[in-house]
Amino acid sequence: MSYTVNASILLTDLPLLERPAAVKAAGFDAVEFWWPWSVAIPEQSEIEGFVGAIQDAGVQLTGLNFFAGDMPAGDRGLVSWVGREDEFRANVDVVVAIGERLGTKAFNALYGLRQEGVSAQAQDDLAVENLAIAGRAVAELGGIVLLEPVSGADAYPVKTAADALAIIERVRDEQGVDNIRLLADFYHLAVNGDDVAAVVAGHAAEFGHIQIADAPGRGEPGTGDLPLAQWIADAQAGGYEGVVGLEYKATQADPFAWTAATAQA
Repeated sequence: MSYTVNASILLTDLPLLERPAAVKAAGFDAVEFWWPWSVAIPEQSEIEGFVGAIQDAGVQLTGLNFFAGDMPAGDRGLVSWVGREDEFRANVDVVVAIGERLGTKAFNALYGLRQEGVSAQAQDDLAVENLAIAGRAVAELGGIVLLEPVSGADAYPVKTAADALAIIERVRDEQGVDNIRLLADFYHLAVNGDDVAAVVAGHAAEFGHIQIADAPGRGEPGTGDLPLAQWIADAQAGGYEGVVGLEYKATQADPFAWTAATAQA
């Protein structure tokens, strides 16, 4: 199994720029991040520090989120956020520039919460436009845009695989952009009540990425009751060839101890 460590939720006791080296020291060669900064357009010196930390650590940046707003305050993306189009599109340019330097191919675009006073149709229409813009931009790198169902935010409208796949189909049919892919986060899908086994059986070959955490609790595999190993094996048998993102909240001092136990099983 090839894993990539999400160093925006793991190793957070360390400063941002020390985490890539910690990922390498833990025995992994790949890392992914949510957007590392609180603004869409960070200072160039901050970008240089981030890029340098990954290069110096000798890890591959397999995934990077687009700017998603104020995540600690509850924001969950700008893709459908009417009135922040320019901010999202300016961020696309920054993301592509980082991806080009680091060889990154997968970029996660959080959809955004439903806004009061704006019709759902207007928000969804904007999302289709923004996803197409992002898709065309990362296509220059041979990349894909990921669309993720998310739990824990009632106003986030993309909760199931079917929700995401319907939007992806709109982008393809209306905009002619075909490099938008489902991010199958097994934790979010399960918590939202989706039939994960059925999603895997029907769409594994179409997954752009897989992320895992156990439920309840969003801890390491083995801390809950989700059949994560089976779902991963089934996805691989169904044609998924990518890495698996570790995106969970550590519950013990060594957040990766479970991998040794899994390897011995």
